[in-house]
Amino acid sequence: MARKKIALIGAGQLGGNLALLAAEKELGDVVLFDIPAAEGMAKGKALDIAQLLPVDGFDARLSGTTSYDDVAGADVCIITAGIPRKPGMSREDLLGTNVKIITEVATNLKRTCPTAFCIVVSNPLDAMVYAFKKLTGFPKQQVVGMAGVLDSARFRAFVAMELHVSVEDVQAFVLGGHGDDMVPLTRCCSVGGIPVTELLPKDRIDAIVERTRKAGGELVALYKTGSAYYAPAAAAVSMAESYLRDKKRVLPCAAYLEGEYGIHGYYFGVPVVIGAGGVERVLEVKLSDEDRALVLKSLESVKKTAAETKL
Repeated sequence: MARKKIALIGAGQLGGNLALLAAEKELGDVVLFDIPAAEGMAKGKALDIAQLLPVDGFDARLSGTTSYDDVAGADVCIITAGIPRKPGMSREDLLGTNVKIITEVATNLKRTCPTAFCIVVSNPLDAMVYAFKKLTGFPKQQVVGMAGVLDSARFRAFVAMELHVSVEDVQAFVLGGHGDDMVPLTRCCSVGGIPVTELLPKDRIDAIVERTRKAGGELVALYKTGSAYYAPAAAAVSMAESYLRDKKRVLPCAAYLEGEYGIHGYYFGVPVVIGAGGVERVLEVKLSDEDRALVLKSLESVKKTAAETKL
């Protein structure tokens, strides 16, 4: 059986970490793509990681390119292309520039990778994945946004830090858009099976929820020259792995909804099953009145940025 092919569109910090993680998990051979001005970065990272693999004992072929023809036939495309956030910028501030970039990416991947499972990571996430699907016309099962896996991981990490417990024993997920109106569902958060509401007072839970919502901005302020890349890369690779290995994991992702949660025609963060069929199912969670109000608020933010793509 031929090895799978993974195309990474964007060879920046996020693209490099995606390449490393995909190679170490032996998901397939990796092609790092970037614009001609970044050719050395794409080829250099591919070569650097290739030289790391004999040390760690993993096997994969890596290459860097500036030609979309070299990513042709990829099984998975992970799109990180776009300018990163800088201090003082919201994800929405990136919209104008990144819509132009995603348009070029979508046009070329439609030509070269028409059957690939496409994971969009570029910000503002909900608008970029919406634009990518509109531009490619790919089926909804084939295009998904990476947001909820990352946001949920941050939520879990902050709960574990607060309680001084292993992150392995913290379960949680986040609904909604990938922005300040996201909805961490505290009633679905547990630690070793114990509801977090029995372990932490409301004020501490509320503080964790707020930190989760602002976690991306916290990192932008610390880095000063860009945004997060380690955790987003791990999140996207977990989605790719579930597809390539038909693991059917339940992962919170930005999926195209056609009536689920009362939402029609938008990408929105919900729990989905990812397997060999791509986004195989959307799982609907019963929402309290309070949760539904927060979901509707997040949806309005998503609708606003989607409308601003003018697609």
